[in-house]
Amino acid sequence: MPFVELTQIEARVLGALIEKHMTTPDHYPLTTSSLISACNQTSNRDPVLTLSEGEVIEGMDSLRSQGLARTVKRSGERALKHLEIADEGLDISREQKALLAVLLLRGPQTSGELRLRTERYVSLDSLEDAERILESMASADIPVAVLLDRVPGQKEPRWMHLLGGDPMPDRDVSDPAEPSPSAPVPSRLDLLEAQVVALQERVSDLESRLE
Repeated sequence: MPFVELTQIEARVLGALIEKHMTTPDHYPLTTSSLISACNQTSNRDPVLTLSEGEVIEGMDSLRSQGLARTVKRSGERALKHLEIADEGLDISREQKALLAVLLLRGPQTSGELRLRTERYVSLDSLEDAERILESMASADIPVAVLLDRVPGQKEPRWMHLLGGDPMPDRDVSDPAEPSPSAPVPSRLDLLEAQVVALQERVSDLESRLE
């Protein structure tokens, strides 16, 4: 698997394509207009971006050249449509792809947050299941995720994707193959708080679709 280095725009486009593929398959692949809306939506995004059509198209061009996306025109349809092929380009499983998408769209997050925020994508049986998959992403021949060291003020360490380099060079990064053994186990209150946040985000996402 070749090393992949994405810009912020490319990461947003890829994350949006994966999200819509896995959560709204009936409305996938995406037209250029739908892809722009997915990239710029305000729910489930951190940071919120305002990308132009030219920026999104340029991002798609780069993703295609890296073997991570395709643009197709189906028989009987006039509009070009865009789809992701991250599982082929990165040699990752469906569960790994779901976790990667949330990292691409939301930035560094705890394993508990990632498990809850991927419920719309796939079903992960437990927090331990999510952590096992994240660790497999970190220990791959070319890792696509890494566990950051916990910093003062944080209850838990956070995971981040490695497709765009290290966006926080001032922070220490632990060995991808060996997640920090000092990582604290999330408390029941922490998990409940994260679940409330995830439910609020889901409601916001449904409201944006209805609009």
